[in-house]
Amino acid sequence: MISQTDWESRDAVGLAALVAGGEVSAREVVETAIARIEALNPLVNAVIHTCYEEALAGLDAGTEPGPFHGVPYLIKDLHAPVKGVPLTNGSRFFQGMVFDFDSNLVARLRRAGFVFLGRTNSPELGLSASTEPRAYGPTRNPWNRERIAGGSSGGAGAAVASGMLPAAHATDSAGSIRIPASANGLVGLKPTRGLNPYGPHRGDGNHGISHEHAVTRTVRDCAAILDVTSGPDTGAPFFSPRPQRPFADLIGEAPRRLRAGFLDSHFDGTPVDPECAAAVRDTAALLAEAGHVVEEAKPEFDYAALIDAMMLVLMGGLAPLADMWAKQRGRPIEADDLEPQSHAVLDRSRATTLAAYVGAMAVMNREVRRLAAFFDSHDILVTPTLTTPPPRLGVLSTEETDVDVFLGRLFGVAPFAGPFNATGQPAISLPLAWSTDGLPIGVQVVGRYGEDATLLQLAAQLEALRPWFDRRPSLNPAPA
Repeated sequence: MISQTDWESRDAVGLAALVAGGEVSAREVVETAIARIEALNPLVNAVIHTCYEEALAGLDAGTEPGPFHGVPYLIKDLHAPVKGVPLTNGSRFFQGMVFDFDSNLVARLRRAGFVFLGRTNSPELGLSASTEPRAYGPTRNPWNRERIAGGSSGGAGAAVASGMLPAAHATDSAGSIRIPASANGLVGLKPTRGLNPYGPHRGDGNHGISHEHAVTRTVRDCAAILDVTSGPDTGAPFFSPRPQRPFADLIGEAPRRLRAGFLDSHFDGTPVDPECAAAVRDTAALLAEAGHVVEEAKPEFDYAALIDAMMLVLMGGLAPLADMWAKQRGRPIEADDLEPQSHAVLDRSRATTLAAYVGAMAVMNREVRRLAAFFDSHDILVTPTLTTPPPRLGVLSTEETDVDVFLGRLFGVAPFAGPFNATGQPAISLPLAWSTDGLPIGVQVVGRYGEDATLLQLAAQLEALRPWFDRRPSLNPAPA
């Protein structure tokens, strides 16, 4: 097995290079990951299903090696079918549900050589910014196990931050990649709408609001994984073209001189935690040091109207989906099948009229155009990812049945991510700061639509100026 020091000194690209160079076998890498999951998962509860035997059998069967041959990977328990692996969406209602196909994104990861070892914890139906489902229990932040690991990709974030493996699959409908990246001290990119595939089981990912990619420890892993997953899938209603050169090559070059706006408060001027505001100002200073044009600036749009409209669209489409799920399961959804908040959201969804739904789409269009106009004069926008370092578990409890109260709490912690799900722009959270008590603080950088390469180049530049790879939480795993 690979030693802890050697394991933690390499990202996914580094592990792949070891295998490709014959220094270690793919099986040795996978067995090391399995041992680390078994030792670390009792501490953080990041992984809720494992498929070790299938993974090792697949290695023994032998396949054409891809660029990530033998690198272990975990898939989130939300949205992403993996052939033969249960997909429960964080809910007791779906336990036992297994698909007989891979999603297109999962299929691309498999062809690239990733070895799937299981699924990571997710809040029920992905409805929270903290991962605390009744079905599997809370995922704990490796930096402080009384704090949230974020959501809805909290299991993925905790798995990577704890050192189980260097990268993991994640999804994002209102910040669910960037929130756990911030909470766990990781890199989390929400790519441009349509850059990664949605299908074949989903059409447009909630009108392009939802996205899939990964949480990683390095920008180069983020870029290299995007190289193997991006590109249109057959029948996609829209897609964003990828650059002619690989993202992994492009991040080796400095970005052009950019005009950056930064915002160290809420969009309406409400203050955020002083340490989160300081992280933004420090990032602005780094950008200026690197030669970019930097100024304090904020987009002009109606934040509340955009978020209200986006959430109405997201929730409005949930009841028909739930009805379809119930039909597939062969029985109605009962009171004990879902958490109180999930039932409340379904009730809200069933009460949404067609006129309200169409009206919300119109509001989204209006405010998205106002928000995107900021990028006519600026190349990037820098904001906090969260308004505070990771709060304590229980703050975002899904026992709450008042949907508006819950959304107020959720967007009180994470107001900065959702608007860019609505615009479809690329946005990345980078671990550029830590609080005085040792908790990660992410900084969000947003780019123009389709300019993922520029955003990744800038992220790599910031990574070089303020390295974070060697910062790791202190965990004492159980002996093997």
